[in-house]
Amino acid sequence: MSVEPYGADEESAAVLRTVGRVIKMCRERAGLTQAALGAQIGYSEEQVSSVERGRRAPMEEFLDAADRVLEADNLLSALKGDVEKARFPKKVRDLAKLEAEAVELCAYANHVVHGLLQTPEYARALYGMRRPPYPDEQVDGLVEARLARQRVFAEQPVPMFNFVLEEVTLRRPLGGRMVLRKQLEHLLEVGRRRNVEIQVLPTDREDHAGLAGALQLLRLKEGLTVGHVEVQLFSRLISDPKEIQILEIRYGIIRAQALTPRESLAFIEKVLGET
Repeated sequence: MSVEPYGADEESAAVLRTVGRVIKMCRERAGLTQAALGAQIGYSEEQVSSVERGRRAPMEEFLDAADRVLEADNLLSALKGDVEKARFPKKVRDLAKLEAEAVELCAYANHVVHGLLQTPEYARALYGMRRPPYPDEQVDGLVEARLARQRVFAEQPVPMFNFVLEEVTLRRPLGGRMVLRKQLEHLLEVGRRRNVEIQVLPTDREDHAGLAGALQLLRLKEGLTVGHVEVQLFSRLISDPKEIQILEIRYGIIRAQALTPRESLAFIEKVLGET
């Protein structure tokens, strides 16, 4: 299928329009209608039309199949990299780029499991319960964008990760009991990696340095540290040294107030057994 670009910025929209025009030119050169092309590559006429108008980002399978049917000599397949970059909003691309460049990523999550640790089912449940509701295709795009960010775990050299999760993120049954169980099992699997530390901040702590909200710190290869905060409709990258210093102080205290990584894995196992 093709994925509707959600919240696309003008740069992304321009790329998708250009890709659409190239596909249309190749199709017309081959003497095929949109319906005929769709029938040969396994897509509907409406989907082909949306791609050609730049309203949908074609999947890799679409481009490869169209390249083959239209005998485009790899012209369409070669567009996959450009489409991949344009598939998601600029703020998502910027964050994913920074995460890929980080040698260490530190994050505190207070309401839900951090996005880099979410299973597909958990992420879909989160986006599915947003109000006002997202269209189904937009949910597909949002989930795909979130999972694409998780490729950072495969980066070389391997970066270091530290996550502090509020206890409530382990107990809130978003999506239902089975979705939560699978999410907890995933946390245990990821948390056992040598380059990943997951810490749990118990609800019964009397002191708490994270009451101002979730935060993320990315320490980049060149020695710079960038922060990221997100609330409601706003997402902000932070580079001001004074603001970074405040976030680093807060995060250090949050880590100290949380259980150790070993204690945290035992705690997650306990919650899993109770779920």
